[in-house]
Amino acid sequence: MPTLLYRVARLVRTRLTAWRLPLAIVVFVFTTSWLAMWLVEPAGNTITSPANYWWYFIVTAATVGYGDFFPESIGGHIVGAYVIIGGIVTLTILFAQLASYIQSIRGRRIRGVVALDLEGHIVVLGYTPGRTERILAELAAERRVRVALCAWEDVEENPVPEQAEVQFVRGDLTTVDVMTRACVARARTVVIDGRDDNETLTIAVAVDHANPEVHMVAALRDLGRCDHLRYVNPRVQCVQWHMLYLLTEEALDPGITQVYNDLMSSGGRANTYSLRLPRGFPYATFGDCQTHFGNRFAATLLAIRGSDGLVVSPRWDTPVDEGTVLYYVAAGRIDPADLGRSPSARAR
Repeated sequence: MPTLLYRVARLVRTRLTAWRLPLAIVVFVFTTSWLAMWLVEPAGNTITSPANYWWYFIVTAATVGYGDFFPESIGGHIVGAYVIIGGIVTLTILFAQLASYIQSIRGRRIRGVVALDLEGHIVVLGYTPGRTERILAELAAERRVRVALCAWEDVEENPVPEQAEVQFVRGDLTTVDVMTRACVARARTVVIDGRDDNETLTIAVAVDHANPEVHMVAALRDLGRCDHLRYVNPRVQCVQWHMLYLLTEEALDPGITQVYNDLMSSGGRANTYSLRLPRGFPYATFGDCQTHFGNRFAATLLAIRGSDGLVVSPRWDTPVDEGTVLYYVAAGRIDPADLGRSPSARAR
């Protein structure tokens, strides 16, 4: 409620000059018509009483005309027509001012010069034609996040106005002003996609100053620069610049980059492997295989390749035949000869 009252007060202050003319017309027409009506109407007509005339004036000026109060004399009819004309003129000016104000606000939003009101959103800092549209499309695919796109001043207006969930901020991406207008202090994730690694580092400093606790994802051409970024914020997640899908996945699901890096590193705690099922393997479905691999080898199956080609994360009732290739994550490679052995036999 305090925020709403503040906005209303600010609107009144900023638009007061624009509303002076219709307000002056209303006051003038009301005062003069009341006086004229009092002069021309018979004394018995209660239309001119203070308790009634304001109501008559509103419904007549708005051309509603309920008919509960009406002038009886010819002069009163003329005054009534005067009120109608004054009401139409006033409403026309008001609607014109309102349309102009709405268009002005819309234009300022498109140009990215207004402060946003977002919380728990994703901020994308940097714009590269084509590339950024792909990033935004991936972020918006699940339709559960709002995005503040921030671009340098050479981007004159919102490049994706058709995406309602994306709001636009334009300016120097290293300044407090842009951080404030993009609500970085209340964001859940900031994606930094600079034009080069030096620019990305500079933007990261501004982001850390605005919100040191935010989940920060940085796209780098040279991942060796990641150590420099971690001088700024040790929790920053660095992603290879050309890996757009990983960039958006890290923005939506923090920590997934570490999972991928661990899987793709030979020194990680787990790696990905493949295995072709031998003849006589006793488990006939993917679910049975998943349970067996988990219990016996602490492994997790990811996908299978059979007669239908590669299927990632298949249904558990998917049949697996002899010769099917299983892709799995485990601490080490599983020997096909161990698949059918009991744990005690394997130990011997």
